[in-house]
Amino acid sequence: MIKSKKLIRFRDVKHAFFNRLGGKSTGIFKSLNCGSGSSDNKRDVHKNLEVVCNKINAESKKVVLLNQIHSDKFYYIGKNSKFNSNKFKGDALITDKKNLPIAVLTADCAPILIHDEDKKMIAAIHAGWKGAYKGIIKKVINFMITKGCSPQNITAVIGPCISVNNYEVRDDLKKKFIKKDKKNIIFFKIDKNKNYFDLNKYIHFELESLNIKKIDIINKDTFNAKNNFFSARRSISRNENDYGRNISIIMIN
Repeated sequence: MIKSKKLIRFRDVKHAFFNRLGGKSTGIFKSLNCGSGSSDNKRDVHKNLEVVCNKINAESKKVVLLNQIHSDKFYYIGKNSKFNSNKFKGDALITDKKNLPIAVLTADCAPILIHDEDKKMIAAIHAGWKGAYKGIIKKVINFMITKGCSPQNITAVIGPCISVNNYEVRDDLKKKFIKKDKKNIIFFKIDKNKNYFDLNKYIHFELESLNIKKIDIINKDTFNAKNNFFSARRSISRNENDYGRNISIIMIN
């Protein structure tokens, strides 16, 4: 369990980024797999969610997750909202509802946790290259601003994700980003005629361009097995038929 030094100082919010340690799952899902979309035993996944929620003093039956689709779609859960979380198909959640844990699942993509200290509003974003490219970060921040949040009151934390050294991408992806903005060339590096994308750096730049000054980065490479995170790319390189998901969670007290 990893916490942000910038977020931990706020008493009204609880959060954590989890790796694969401390759960109940076995085999390639060992052990804290929180992905119900995986082929893991559903009972074990539920137990793992209970472990996570206990760590932040939340009720596991309340945790809200998404059917993530690498999109720019988000959902807002207001203080008096009635909702069916089974219908949430998208990649970000926003809420100002107390004692409602919201979370995203990742396995190389970046989890982003956001907190506005004045409006007591939080967000959890799942951002791979597709979501980042489509502008999910900008859409979430802009929506929070329409709800009265202010960039100077927002703290954003970029959680563990795949590092540039291990994020090899095709030429067409690089061209796609550069076509969108020529300045995006700075987020790519070439090594031995191969392209590598710096997802972390791109997200940081996006946040800065939205006037977010308080940004924390949990600089842990999910691909590196020593860091004990689930990684889709690492599992594929090992010819495993599935992989677990890391959970990142946040809640207003």
